[in-house]
Amino acid sequence: MVHFYNQDCNYLPTKRLVLRRWLEEVIHSEGYEIGEINYIFCSSEYHRQMNRDFLGHDYYTDVITFEEREGRVAEHIVSGEVYIDVATVTDNAELYNSLPINEMRRVIVHGALHLCGHKDKSAWAEKNMRRMENKYLKLLREKYL
Repeated sequence: MVHFYNQDCNYLPTKRLVLRRWLEEVIHSEGYEIGEINYIFCSSEYHRQMNRDFLGHDYYTDVITFEEREGRVAEHIVSGEVYIDVATVTDNAELYNSLPINEMRRVIVHGALHLCGHKDKSAWAEKNMRRMENKYLKLLREKYL
């Protein structure tokens, strides 16, 4: 089950039921069952502190994903937490000439893809991640919105 929370901010996405159904389909399409996935929308400072504390990085970023690997490997169940910096997503939307809602949906599916084991650290992996994001954003637009 997908849950949405906020921490140190007031943001929660709209159409959460639609987002849940879409994310379930994304995860099934990637060959997994959905376990417990928590999306936590938070302030930039809270997010940056998470980045420092858990990853040793002292900078702002839009999304941090913590996957529960044991369940995914043993039972093909995807579980974890996805922390999203709402302000950075909004800033990135402007930078990429996108609407904030579209950039937020991209980051939401990006987190789900990380939970399914996809990486984005190399040029090839980043390009592949972008291709998958676009594929699933198209699915959202065509089937759910």
